[in-house]
Amino acid sequence: MLLLLACRAAAASPEGIVIRFSHVVADDTPKGIAARAFKRIAESRSNGRIRVEVYPRSTLFDDNDEILALQMGAVEIVAPSLSKFGKIGFPSFELFDLPFLFRDTEEVHRIMRGPVGRQLLADLNRQQILGLGYLDNGFKQMSANRPLLRRSDYAGLRMRIQPSRIIAAQMIALGAQAVPLALSETRLALSTRVVDGTENPLSNFVTQGIHEVQSHLSLTQHGYLGYAVVTSQRFWQQLKPADRELLEGAMHEAIEIGNNVASAHERRALDVIHAWKETHVHRPSEAQRSELEAAMRPVYERAKTRIGARLLEQTLHELSEARLRRRP
Repeated sequence: MLLLLACRAAAASPEGIVIRFSHVVADDTPKGIAARAFKRIAESRSNGRIRVEVYPRSTLFDDNDEILALQMGAVEIVAPSLSKFGKIGFPSFELFDLPFLFRDTEEVHRIMRGPVGRQLLADLNRQQILGLGYLDNGFKQMSANRPLLRRSDYAGLRMRIQPSRIIAAQMIALGAQAVPLALSETRLALSTRVVDGTENPLSNFVTQGIHEVQSHLSLTQHGYLGYAVVTSQRFWQQLKPADRELLEGAMHEAIEIGNNVASAHERRALDVIHAWKETHVHRPSEAQRSELEAAMRPVYERAKTRIGARLLEQTLHELSEARLRRRP
């Protein structure tokens, strides 16, 4: 019903261009900051002729509905996590869910901005979705009501995840049960013990109040979480070429702003958690990280059939070449 109402509202919009940008995180996260930057830049450069309405924190649509809302014309821009594209027929995006694939954000950007990342966005055209770019959130950490530093620590835990078969396989490899839930439902599920733990970048951990219901945070840095900012082909094709150029430029700048604050937000979020004092922060040793990485290595075999052996091999080759060039 909400989708139908939103579609009718769009049809009744006054003259001018109204862009509804829906997302599921808080305003003060990297994605929230990028969305507000896009609004500011687009409205300023169009002298108010283009109006951008930003709907954060799942106030319009949650994780489970936002891509469908885009396809139905109920919103014009969404920025789902890369994991979300698997359930609509693009499992290759789950490449970015692989554990311990990337050492840092520079490596992530190398893949996103190279042939692999460009092809993934181009593939979205098959469902009339246009990729406008990639946006960082950061690397994920594990949390529960006990430290999660060794494989045995995960035994029997119900871990909230995004809907990704690669992430589910990762949790199973650790001996835990994977429970897909929308981000908006996660804090309540943790507080009521529907699930025992979760994985999230630090910005989400704090802005969603997860630190208030989890007594232990383990800085495993085991995987990356990012987004693809997308619009619908139908909406985009209705725009004049000059407006498309304006919006592309505004989005490019907004993504750069969001990406630039991502690392700063990680440090700030960690300061908040330390100040909270009720969440104990643990940093795995190199031996413990190696144990977790070894435990999750079988996930790569599953990935060959899920995302494609050729894509995985290409990505690993590009990362290997980049690491050789970065050696002193």
